Amino acid sequence: MDMSEMVRGYQQACVVMAAAELELFDRVGGESFTAKEAARAVGADLRATAALLNALAAIGVIRKAGERYRIPAAIKTALTTQGSGSVLAMVQHQATCLRRWSHLAEVVKTGRLAPRTTSIRGAKAEYASFIEAMDNIGRSTAPKLVAELQPLKFSHLLDVGGASGTYTIAFLRANRQARATIFDLLQVLPQAKKRLADAGLSRRVDLVAGDFYVDPLPQGADLVWLSAIVHQNSRQQNRALFEKAFAALTSGGQLLVRDFLMSSSRTTPAAGALFAINMLVATPQGGTFTVNELRDDLTATGFTKFRVLKQDGTMQSVISARKP
Repeated sequence: MDMSEMVRGYQQACVVMAAAELELFDRVGGESFTAKEAARAVGADLRATAALLNALAAIGVIRKAGERYRIPAAIKTALTTQGSGSVLAMVQHQATCLRRWSHLAEVVKTGRLAPRTTSIRGAKAEYASFIEAMDNIGRSTAPKLVAELQPLKFSHLLDVGGASGTYTIAFLRANRQARATIFDLLQVLPQAKKRLADAGLSRRVDLVAGDFYVDPLPQGADLVWLSAIVHQNSRQQNRALFEKAFAALTSGGQLLVRDFLMSSSRTTPAAGALFAINMLVATPQGGTFTVNELRDDLTATGFTKFRVLKQDGTMQSVISARKP
């Protein structure tokens, strides 16, 4: 293990994230550009822009010939808003995470959340990027995961905290006769409405605004999907949410929970241990949980027939439980 190399790992990430937060590759346009043209396009300092562009070229993200820079097609695809494989929002979200992680020692010392500092894009744009980032990840993984979970028999899906509808779309495409309800905060639902319209599924989905920490969940579903939610909660908060899911389900209905599943040592999977740090700096009580902890919390709230449907080293692990 090269410790010096490990601790410098943030440097290349910061260069790429700065370009993403400046929306550099959307703004410069054209086949090639100079540092002066780029600085003008993003409204930035010329010296600083030139340094950033040279660093991007040095690590192979962009190309430089003479005094002109060019964006490779693959980067346009990944780091522009309209790129067919855009992960721009996820990169912008990781910049938000980095600002929190930089306070890790302070958080460990005090037990308090990392200070909230907003990006140059503003709080509203930052939140929109977070929601979009979930789709950046899920648009390729959701169909695969839903396919792995088949056969699933349901007529009405309740997607709790369903964000922009990525998993709802995957479930409804796998079950052509079913309907769904997405329950999420009011400011999130416009993204879901647009994505569902683009997918041709608007008529099969109801959008319900609410806060699952405060409001009851819409009732009548025979399948409840909790995707990447339990990690932001304490065990007590999860039990309260499981109680709401239990009340929302019809008799015999199924609850599916997607998240990390930790070993009893909490050191594997490594991605889950690192994600627990992400929750430490970003949430009051969140973390990652073991299979036994989730089983106990589901059982305590009335669920039966607990099963691990999938377990791997990622957040794509899934557990199942039933309402009697």
